[in-house]
Amino acid sequence: MTPHLHRAQPHVLALFRIVVGGLFACHGAASVFGVLGGAHGGGSIAAGTWPGWYAAVIQLVGGTLVALGLGTRLAALISSGSMAYAYFTVHQSHALFPIQNGGEPSAVYCWVFLLLVFTGPGAFALDSLLTARTPDRRDRNHTPEQSSPVAV
Repeated sequence: MTPHLHRAQPHVLALFRIVVGGLFACHGAASVFGVLGGAHGGGSIAAGTWPGWYAAVIQLVGGTLVALGLGTRLAALISSGSMAYAYFTVHQSHALFPIQNGGEPSAVYCWVFLLLVFTGPGAFALDSLLTARTPDRRDRNHTPEQSSPVAV
C-alpha cells in the first residue's frame, strides 16, 4: 500500500462507517416513524410487531451508534446479526441467491457490519474522544509513586 493510501485509511474507514451507519439508521427511521417514504411503500411498522419492528429499532439505534462511532464494534455486531437473521428467515426461503430472493441489502449490510466489528470505527469516532479523556486504569488506581510493585 502506498504511504498516502495508508495515511488516509482511518479517515476513509470513518467516512465508510458514517455513510453506512447513516443509511442503516434512515432505513430504521423509515420503518419505525414512517418517514422518508415509510416502511414497505408507506407508513410505519406497528410497535412490537415481531420481527419487523424490533429489526427496525436495531437499524435505527445500531445505525446511529455506528455512524457516531459510539460502541461501534458491539453495535455493528448486533446489526450484522440482525441482517443475517433477516436474510435467512425472510429471504432465503424464496430462492438460493440474494439476487433472486431480494435479500441483497440484508446480505450486504450483514457483511459490512461484520467488517466494522473487526476494523473498528476508524477516525472521528466518539469512542476515541471518550477514551482520550478517560485516564488509564493504572492512573486511576495508583498515584505515580505507587505504580511500581513493592515487595514486602
